[in-house]
Amino acid sequence: MMKLYGHWRSQAAMRVRIALALKGTAHEEVSIDILGGGQFDPAYLALNPEAVVPTLDDGAGPPLVQSLAILEWLEEMHPMPPLLPPEARGRARVRALALICAADAHPLVVPSARARLAAQFGADEAAIVAWSMHWMTRGLQAVEGHLARDAVAGGWCHGDAPTIADICLYSLYAGYEQRGGRLDGMPNLARVVALCEADPRFAAAHPLRQPGAPRPG
Repeated sequence: MMKLYGHWRSQAAMRVRIALALKGTAHEEVSIDILGGGQFDPAYLALNPEAVVPTLDDGAGPPLVQSLAILEWLEEMHPMPPLLPPEARGRARVRALALICAADAHPLVVPSARARLAAQFGADEAAIVAWSMHWMTRGLQAVEGHLARDAVAGGWCHGDAPTIADICLYSLYAGYEQRGGRLDGMPNLARVVALCEADPRFAAAHPLRQPGAPRPG
């Protein structure tokens, strides 16, 4: 069985968790405590020398790393249901929306970036949260602009079924929501997020529903 090395709070691990659920691919999840330095354990570094999550080990070769690369691999190895449209322009659009979330906004709010803000610039928690919210808001607003501009049928980011774009959008939104973010003025995002939250495969992957996540109250 595949092993997914992740952490409850990781947006990147959440992306892979959703994709595995959409593909119906059985796996075991192993928690790596990225808030407590577990990613620097020698045993984990042997799996992922970058000391980040996620890592996906299918037992058939070197472990797979980087969430978007893993999603593309899953699409090739388990093509049904598809997470990319059949036409080239549609695939380019979906990948672009995914990259806005996962490659532009998300890297600026990961634990290593937040720690660097504190260590190098003396940023306190309030400043770090403000920094994170700025970049997540900017990414979400960019996606909203594309969804508002492009005349693409269907309720999801692209068509009538979820794609990699929806996976990346929902993971970014999860981090945004946890910090108090709202989708006021972003009706297209609100529509897609509502579809995600109504789909148990997305809902079950939410960070606050994972083992180790803080419980309300």
